[in-house]
Amino acid sequence: MKIETAPDLHFFVLLAKLGSMSATARELGVTPPAVTKRLSQMEQKLGVRLVNRTTRRISLTNEGEAYLAQASDILHRIRDMEESVASGRAVPKGLLRVNATPGFGRTRIAPIVSRFAHAYPEVEVELHLTDRPISLVEEAYDLAIRFGELPDTRLSARKLMPNRRFLCASPAYLKQAGEPQTPQELHRHRCILHRQNDDVYGTWRLHKGRAVELVKVRGAVSSNDGDIVLNWALDGHGIVQRSEWDAAKYLASGRLREVMPGYTLPPADLYLYYLSRSNLPAKMRAFIDFLVAEFQ
Repeated sequence: MKIETAPDLHFFVLLAKLGSMSATARELGVTPPAVTKRLSQMEQKLGVRLVNRTTRRISLTNEGEAYLAQASDILHRIRDMEESVASGRAVPKGLLRVNATPGFGRTRIAPIVSRFAHAYPEVEVELHLTDRPISLVEEAYDLAIRFGELPDTRLSARKLMPNRRFLCASPAYLKQAGEPQTPQELHRHRCILHRQNDDVYGTWRLHKGRAVELVKVRGAVSSNDGDIVLNWALDGHGIVQRSEWDAAKYLASGRLREVMPGYTLPPADLYLYYLSRSNLPAKMRAFIDFLVAEFQ
């Protein structure tokens, strides 16, 4: 890679992240025409168009998407190399960017990060909470903590804890509406829907032995926030699909009751994901070991 190429990679990754010429210019402390000129020079050198320009926003072409993916990967590897050489593998230090989901991140991961920061004061931890799908490579995260398996072969995964999913509802709702015994009976019940990233909306997958049933359900309320749908279930709005980490205490107290316990749902086990590599930086190895120990 030519020496002058690395700044171009940084520039293009920033441009793609911010999504506009003016925002990129502000971030770099230059004028918008300077950003436009630099992009044009890159495209001329490569012989392809990298972005589609509009008056307000930009969008990447197919070639731009390919360039972004490889640029992000190269910069990630350069950063790992520099950190490995500068700090050595024995001393955890430097910036560590961690991503987790909002609810679990606030209640479980943030306190763990606090304890880790006390134990490793030379590591600077950035904890970002997002519900949307993320790319560790393109968004420069070192680690992601997510429920369920991610279909990305570039990632290594450590299972932190099992997390069973189940159907549940408040005793008041079940007294008023009755308790379903089979998947087909869910059609006549109010179901609270959680709009998640890749789930088929309003379709629940129920297992009994080797049999699998896909049930289309409906209800009066839905949300993309897990805490909200859980509270709606507690308020008696219907049957909801939840997991042990956030609903087990309500089952134990009797505020929720499990529905159709003879059926199982796909698990939502908790995983720690990171890019596969032969030489993990000391800061990552320290955080991974710390996190695994916390969940044992």
